[in-house]
Amino acid sequence: MIYTIALFILAGIAEIGGGYLIWLWLREGKPWYFGIGGGVALALYGVIATFQNFLSFGRVYAAYGGVFIILSVLWGWGIDKKTPDLYDWLGACICIIGVSVMLFAPRH
Repeated sequence: MIYTIALFILAGIAEIGGGYLIWLWLREGKPWYFGIGGGVALALYGVIATFQNFLSFGRVYAAYGGVFIILSVLWGWGIDKKTPDLYDWLGACICIIGVSVMLFAPRH
């Protein structure tokens, strides 16, 4: 369980951080190497996700989507200094419940 959560968090940081670096480069005029760093981080995200123990690509990536919503809210709060409101937190809670159902439901 700890391994799975750590991979979700690590991949989330790579994906969101990579996207953020590219955003800074293209939208806020940061130097070109922000874009290169963002591209590298996004490529690492794709590699990190393959280390998950789940057999279904679609299920793992759907779960990443829910986790990334939560991480994006936290990123916006901590890095971008945009305080989440009640609806941001409510949506994040709904997502984590959905991810938990998808990943940990008993299947035969």
